[in-house]
Amino acid sequence: MRTWLCCALVLLLPTLGAAIPDLGNSTVEWAYEGEEILSLMVVPDGTGFAFDQARPPGNPVSGPVMPVDATITLTIIDGLDTPVANFPSEDIWLESADGGMIPCVGGTIADQDTDVLGRTYWRQPLLAGGSSMSTINVRVNGDRIGDRDLPLWINSPDLNGDGVVNLVDISTFAPDFHGAYTYASDFNNDGVINLADIPYLAAANGSHCP
Repeated sequence: MRTWLCCALVLLLPTLGAAIPDLGNSTVEWAYEGEEILSLMVVPDGTGFAFDQARPPGNPVSGPVMPVDATITLTIIDGLDTPVANFPSEDIWLESADGGMIPCVGGTIADQDTDVLGRTYWRQPLLAGGSSMSTINVRVNGDRIGDRDLPLWINSPDLNGDGVVNLVDISTFAPDFHGAYTYASDFNNDGVINLADIPYLAAANGSHCP
């Protein structure tokens, strides 16, 4: 009986190991190859910018520049150098290093379970609020993965990060519109808060986490 059990465990261990991500072998890739810090506007109901609509910095003179692709690709590899397929997307998510991005429940998880090559992506808009002038990192089962954080700032018409865009956020936006520059309210990342930002706030008004 003991001999049979030992043999069964020996056969089973590689299978079990293949389902366990190796954080050292797994990789994070970013579609954007430039050096600028990008900006992504998010909305609690997921109507913000998709990752291929991220904004590089603009300025008040030239205005906003063309959107760029900031798609994130994660490849999960196990300790046997084998891709981990069908790893659940709900166990893979993004976080801002400063905690300024405040996601809805499941609002920053990957777009899909990993495929046969162990890959998954972030292409669709995130469901989140708040603002972050920090880096973004990828988490697998809560552990940071990858050898670098991504220089992607986050802002949202949900300025206070409470999961809904309402009069409180409009009241927060008003002083930014008339006062000193504040990145949180610069939704198109053109370096100035002006009439061009108001349509984003108006379109998001009433949106909330699912």
